[in-house]
Amino acid sequence: MGEVANCPRCNAIFMKGAATVCPECQKQEEKDFQTVYVFLRKKQNRTANVKEIEYHTGVEEKLIRKFVAEKRLHPAQFPNLMYHCDRCGAGIQEGRLCDSCTEEIEGGLEKVERDKEFEKRKEDLERLKSNKTYYSVRNNR
Repeated sequence: MGEVANCPRCNAIFMKGAATVCPECQKQEEKDFQTVYVFLRKKQNRTANVKEIEYHTGVEEKLIRKFVAEKRLHPAQFPNLMYHCDRCGAGIQEGRLCDSCTEEIEGGLEKVERDKEFEKRKEDLERLKSNKTYYSVRNNR
């Protein structure tokens, strides 16, 4: 079951579950979505960017970006729609991170793996050095 929370938009108390806003604000968000969607369905508006959509529809930029992030508006259909990278804030059309942040994180993970492998090889080498057995050779002549 959900928890009691304050709506981030209107500060009303509601049961937080799948929805992140109260039922009234959810209805308003749905109306705003329909307004944006109807605007974008017109052929001449399909290449509009977020600022132009905000200007012509009156819907907040943050809410438009939320619709894109929730995949309610697809950048494939509307090429100038973007939302922000979770890490650096750059404009992206899919995923949660931009290409440069993804590459940077992957590079960091690869370095950690290389460091682990190096440490393991180093430990193995130390173990080999310390586990040498020496035999004395006796000449029985």
